Amino acid sequence: MSDIATPLVAWPPQNTFPSRLAGLHERLLDYYGIVAFVALWEILPRLGWVDRAFIPPPSAILAAGWKIAATGELFRHIAVSLERVLLGFAMAVLTAVPLGFVLGGYFPRITKFLAPLLRLFGQVNAFSLFPVFILFFGIGEVAKFAIIFWTSLWPVLSLTIAGIRNVDPSLIKTARSMGAGKVPIFFKVLLPGAAPPIFTGIRIGLTVAFLMLIAAEMLGASSGLGWLILNSQVNYMIPRMFAAAVTIAILGMGANWLLRCAEARVVVRQGQSTGDAALLRRAY
Repeated sequence: MSDIATPLVAWPPQNTFPSRLAGLHERLLDYYGIVAFVALWEILPRLGWVDRAFIPPPSAILAAGWKIAATGELFRHIAVSLERVLLGFAMAVLTAVPLGFVLGGYFPRITKFLAPLLRLFGQVNAFSLFPVFILFFGIGEVAKFAIIFWTSLWPVLSLTIAGIRNVDPSLIKTARSMGAGKVPIFFKVLLPGAAPPIFTGIRIGLTVAFLMLIAAEMLGASSGLGWLILNSQVNYMIPRMFAAAVTIAILGMGANWLLRCAEARVVVRQGQSTGDAALLRRAY
C-alpha cells in the first residue's frame, strides 16, 4: 500500500457554463425592458392595434433612417446639430464652472443674496423665452446658440456652487496649516472635492441641451435634426420624423456615456478618513 496520498478530484467536474450564463444575464438585465418595448412596438402596429400611419414600427423607422443615411443627408444634419449643441453647451460650461467657483468659494454672501434669483432663472422654461431670444438675436444661428447656452448654464452653475460649498472646510484649513498655497489648495482640494457635483451638472446640462436642440432648430433653420423633424412632420413623412428623433436620442445617450467615462477617469472620489488624508497629501 502506497504512503503517497492521492489528491482528491472533484467529481463531477465543476461546470462553469451556468455561472457564465448567470453573469451574462446580470449584464443584460438592464436591456430586457428595451428589447420588450421595441418588440411590442414592432408587433402592435403590424397587428393593427396601433395606427401605423402615426406610430410606424421600428423596422419602417430603420428603413427610413437607412434611406436618408445612404444619401448622406442624415450625416449632414447630424454634423450641423452637433456643432450647434456642442458650441452652446461648451460656452455654458466655460461660463458656469468658473462663475460657480467664484460665487461658491470666494463670495458666499453674494451667492446667498443671489440664490433666489439663480433659482428663478433655473426654473424659467426656455420655451417661454423664445420671443425674447428672437427679439434680441433674430432667428439666425446666434439665437439657437443662445437657447442651448441658456438651458445648459443653470444646472452646471447651481451644482458647481453646491459642490464648492459642500467641500469639507476642515480639509482647506488643514491644507493651509501644512503650508499649501491658494493654487495647490484649489487644484488639489477644492477641485477634486467639487468634481462629482460638477460632472453631474455637466451631464444634466448636456441632456437638456439635446432636448432643446429640437426646439432651437425649429427657429428659421434649414438644416439640422430638429429641422428634419419639423420638415418630416409638415410633409407627413412620419417614419423619417421618428428616425430623426431616435438619432437625437442616440446622440444624447452617447454623449452622456462619454461624460461618464471621463468622470470615471478624472474624478477623485473622496472616501472617509483615508480618502481625506490622501486628498490632503496631494495639496502640497
